[in-house]
Amino acid sequence: MSAPPFVTPAQESAAAAIAALHDELFLFDDWMDRYQFIIELGQALPAFPEALKTDDRLVPGCQSRVWLEPKLADGKLYFAGASDAAIVSGLVAMLLQVYSGRPPAEIRATPPVFLKEWGLIGALSGNRGNGVAAMSERIQRFAAS
Repeated sequence: MSAPPFVTPAQESAAAAIAALHDELFLFDDWMDRYQFIIELGQALPAFPEALKTDDRLVPGCQSRVWLEPKLADGKLYFAGASDAAIVSGLVAMLLQVYSGRPPAEIRATPPVFLKEWGLIGALSGNRGNGVAAMSERIQRFAAS
């Protein structure tokens, strides 16, 4: 039996996860190194089962294909995610590191402004930036429902 695809948090809060990601990302001085770090985060995501790669799990608005699957357990919302593009998988991993395994209220109280503040959205192509926004909106919608 394979491990479940849902990401469990390494930090005690979304804010702590954002701080940890920031510290790791900004160890690198240039964007090429940062991109490589982001790609490696994506490669470390739990395997997303092929059976879950269905149209209803696709995130609209993404240039590449991105699948998200939520699961509510013990009052916390867990996410599994995947993309068919390396850099986008890394962005999925970053969002899941922040949001997966958190109570819905904490997710709703933590807008994804950190990606813009870090210059990450600006460093991506316009379509990828739109895709990250679409993923963030989908996560927020799951937390609101």
